[in-house]
Amino acid sequence: MVRDGYIYGLSLLAVAVALVWATGGWAWGVAPVLLAAFFLWFFRDPQRTVPAGLGLVVSPGDGLVTETVSIATPDGPRQRISIFLSVFDVHVNRSPIGGVLTGVRYQKGQYLNAMNPASADRNEQNVVTVRGADGVEVTFKQIAGLLARRIVFNHREGEAVERGQRVGLIKFGSRVDVLLPADAVLQVKVGERVKGAASVLAELQSGGAQ
Repeated sequence: MVRDGYIYGLSLLAVAVALVWATGGWAWGVAPVLLAAFFLWFFRDPQRTVPAGLGLVVSPGDGLVTETVSIATPDGPRQRISIFLSVFDVHVNRSPIGGVLTGVRYQKGQYLNAMNPASADRNEQNVVTVRGADGVEVTFKQIAGLLARRIVFNHREGEAVERGQRVGLIKFGSRVDVLLPADAVLQVKVGERVKGAASVLAELQSGGAQ
């Protein structure tokens, strides 16, 4: 359970108790109890088994693969995998590979529906780049959606992370994008559901990422 779940859940349970005590009617406590249950469920943080093997890139979040596309970037061609996280998905984010954080950049923006391709560039987001042991870099974006209003990232540039390690959270509906080298071999396709840290998105040709 993410700490926020306890904060929201216990606060709402306290509100429910106060309402029932003040009004003498249990019906007043139903709504806050239901909201408390939702928040406790939403901020769940299940244990995951991280696949072992050289060159594997795991999903940074739970959700639905909505796009796999080749794109042009200032650093050259890349492949992008987009994953939509609905309000029903686990929203804890994981590092797609092990390595050192070479970039952590927060960008203010809009709150377009995360299913909209334009959200990849225009929405509020946190852009994180991880450099593996062989020097290959993988970038992933925590992108706020229509309902999301807070992006959490718990690490700083220069820190080391492991593949599948918990690194942050996006509150409520959102999206994560993963930018891979052009020669990475994708292991997922549009329409598949993936799980953070457990599902393999791609295999790097260099094979050096831990």
